Amino acid sequence: MLTDYSTIGIFFLLSLSFPLAALGLAALLRPKSKFDPEKIVPYECGVDTKGRTWVRFKVNYFLYALVFLAFEVETIFLFPWAVKFNKLGIFAFVEMIIFLIILLLALFYAWKEGALKWY
Repeated sequence: MLTDYSTIGIFFLLSLSFPLAALGLAALLRPKSKFDPEKIVPYECGVDTKGRTWVRFKVNYFLYALVFLAFEVETIFLFPWAVKFNKLGIFAFVEMIIFLIILLLALFYAWKEGALKWY
């Protein structure tokens, strides 16, 4: 007779064995080839790179993407609200105004900090 702990142990072993078996089977059946140094050469649209391959990007590009993402999320919340605007009432209108004010403050802050400069 199985106890609760032995049932959990069996499920744990099964949950480990299935992925390991799949990885082992894939390792046995995959095509094997010799190491080719051409495959690890940096590749940029069919043209060999000139100069250093690994360059750092400015953090401003990342911040620009985050601000863009925040305003994309805003539109995701804004569209359903606009569709049901007549049925939601004044409370939903006030809530959306507060939401838009917070986003405008965030935009002003990002602008002030220079996150929107593209240079």
